[in-house]
Amino acid sequence: MIGNSAYQNVAALSNPRNDARLMADTLRGLGFALIGNGPQLDLDKQAFDGALQKFGNAVLGADVALFYYAGHGIQVAGRNFLVPVYANPTKEADIYLQMVDTAVVLSQMEGAGTKLNIVLLDACRNNPFAGRGLRATGGGLAQMQAPEGTLISYATQPGNVALDGDGGDSPYSTALATTLRRPGLGLFEAFNEVGLTVKQATGGSQQPWVSSSPIAGQFFFASSPGGSVAAEPRKEMSGDDMARADFVLADKLDRPEVWDTFLKKYPDGLYASMARARLADAKNRQLALASPQQPVPTAPTPPLTGSLAGNWNGSFSYAAGNLQPVVFTFSFAATGCSGRSEEPNTFGNKSAPKLYANLICSVAALAPGQEITIKKTYDGSGGVSHSVAYVGTVSADLKTISGRWSVNTAHGSFTMSR
Repeated sequence: MIGNSAYQNVAALSNPRNDARLMADTLRGLGFALIGNGPQLDLDKQAFDGALQKFGNAVLGADVALFYYAGHGIQVAGRNFLVPVYANPTKEADIYLQMVDTAVVLSQMEGAGTKLNIVLLDACRNNPFAGRGLRATGGGLAQMQAPEGTLISYATQPGNVALDGDGGDSPYSTALATTLRRPGLGLFEAFNEVGLTVKQATGGSQQPWVSSSPIAGQFFFASSPGGSVAAEPRKEMSGDDMARADFVLADKLDRPEVWDTFLKKYPDGLYASMARARLADAKNRQLALASPQQPVPTAPTPPLTGSLAGNWNGSFSYAAGNLQPVVFTFSFAATGCSGRSEEPNTFGNKSAPKLYANLICSVAALAPGQEITIKKTYDGSGGVSHSVAYVGTVSADLKTISGRWSVNTAHGSFTMSR
């Protein structure tokens, strides 16, 4: 539960702190365990990142993971960003350094083994950075594609603006807190009721929106129609349930020291027997790595080598996959370790149609399968001056390099050839 109200460089918001407290009390009453045992309020970037890391660790092996955020949020080029209280971007590149990409939130849930992931975003208020020359839209968030087993609920339709509310809480969070406590409402029924309640309360000016992938089974926040509690998010586990949950986590890590720790905690029972077998397998793998079989000697062949020097044409794309690939040209000098790049301006000051950057690489001579790092530092044209790291692998014929690029929380893939 995160609520950001006390913004330092843009207009503060009255209700997100209250909204986070309200939702924390509501969800705790429904059996959810809270990160930090309560709402996380007025977080800066470092605290926001720390809370997300704790969240990702806590949901490993859980049945249900739920993330709630109230505060400022903006969209840039189809990507959504949540705004820490000290954010103060003066150019578009600052957004990636100072704000939190919602893709990071989803990545903390993916691979955790949860049966259901729920993301609640009361973050569709007016864009607080309008007029700064950023590419953010006038307000609202962009619709995201929900990963498998995930439901994303927005306070209003994609691209629209939600109300902060005249009372102590926003219309969206008020409707959530009331509706989720109602017994007998399934997952989609509950969010449909939230939408109807907010639409009526705002005179039709705000209508919550849901994005979801197919979700197996049934889930009730309160209780099932028959009156029994169904699919409670969090409950006291029996000894067998705890052993099963710990076994699932140990199986994901699958290292001898992990299985040793598991057996010290659970020395007897079915899971202990399976753990001993897994421990033996893990130790055998370690021995095989420590004492590999000696290969039959073969006549050495001269290694294929080449120079990085010359022109390379390529393209890079974002991990979110919602932007068109950007073409670029890398030109390396005869030494191969330095050069220049050129690309169309897709995110800087549009008065400069192209962006240029200086290149420095880790190696000048190429070999098949070799890893190479290329650092691209924009030279300030178009108001862009940050650095991007390209880490790629050289192809067998030395004509292609492909891999991943990253700058702070932004990342994606690239390929280049000659």
